[in-house]
Amino acid sequence: MCRVLVIDDSDSVRSTLKTMLESAGHDVAVAFDGVDGVAQFRQRSFDLVISDIVMPRKDGFQTVRELREMTEAVPIIVMSGGFQLSNSCDNQRDIDDLLYIAEDLGATRTIGKPFTRTELLTVIGECLR
Repeated sequence: MCRVLVIDDSDSVRSTLKTMLESAGHDVAVAFDGVDGVAQFRQRSFDLVISDIVMPRKDGFQTVRELREMTEAVPIIVMSGGFQLSNSCDNQRDIDDLLYIAEDLGATRTIGKPFTRTELLTVIGECLR
């Protein structure tokens, strides 16, 4: 069991991940954006952070940077379903680009939405080894 902080602006994603991770035996806290997530991270110790990229107030990129300034030891998994930059853009390429940038900023691993429970738990297991 580990203490996981899930940061995502979507109520349904936070709820789904909390249920999924708790059923796997993890202790889960949730935050609705990077501002809330960083504040919680400062107040409690976590073994793992899972963060979305596209969020209001403080996006996932800023969140990863700020968390990395505090510690290199805690694994950070960044997830994204991407967003359309314009009608001519390929959404999968957009997602891949966002996830690559997150890794460059210090994310331990990335995962594109949608993902399965098994895929997420596999990535978590790899991060916690």
